[in-house]
Amino acid sequence: MKFKTIQLIYMVCLNQYIANFPTVIGAIDCTHIRVKKVNADGGQLYINRKGFSSINVQVVCDADLKIMDIVTRWRGSVHDSRIFRECRLKQRFEAGAFSGILLGDSGYPCTPYLFTPLLNPTTPQEERYNRSHIRTRNTVERCFGLWKQRFRCLLRGMFGDIETAKKTIVACAVLHNMAIDMREDVFSGERDSIEQYSSEPIVQRYIAPSIRGNIRRRQFIETHFQ
Repeated sequence: MKFKTIQLIYMVCLNQYIANFPTVIGAIDCTHIRVKKVNADGGQLYINRKGFSSINVQVVCDADLKIMDIVTRWRGSVHDSRIFRECRLKQRFEAGAFSGILLGDSGYPCTPYLFTPLLNPTTPQEERYNRSHIRTRNTVERCFGLWKQRFRCLLRGMFGDIETAKKTIVACAVLHNMAIDMREDVFSGERDSIEQYSSEPIVQRYIAPSIRGNIRRRQFIETHFQ
């Protein structure tokens, strides 16, 4: 289950005010939601790199920390880059449905529509690009933190059946967006602890950029970070 990704267009101008990174329409990342041990065939595929069973949930958020796209169907052992490679959102970017770009970490390949940080920046322009990228992409980390603070079941884990867990995760995303629209805050005293829950400290495997992605990113840096 996922939201209508057409909503991503509302982010075009918002993220430029975070760190002067233009044309961004979303920040993308995955987060692991713990589930009870699956004993059925293929249950071992739910075990992630930290050793517990989980669903690897892909989220795209906007500058207001609203969840604009969510994918909940993948087992915990699946890498973030595969989830994006096989999702409908990627297909829509490939088809030209959006004119802006997504920002992701080095666990994703750099493509003409998904920019990642430079592994070894060597010029002042590249360093400015990386700093701006990190600050802007951090919105998805903050989104995870706020989302999990609002719905502690996302922190503790889901202990019903897998299909119910997937539906519950999506429901929590919908309610999270409603809370933002209604300006509902988390409980007093909890906002200070949001960052520690922002995402799992898992080091992503570096994914080499595609040739087209590398060229497009280079052109972008030369145009916007001189």
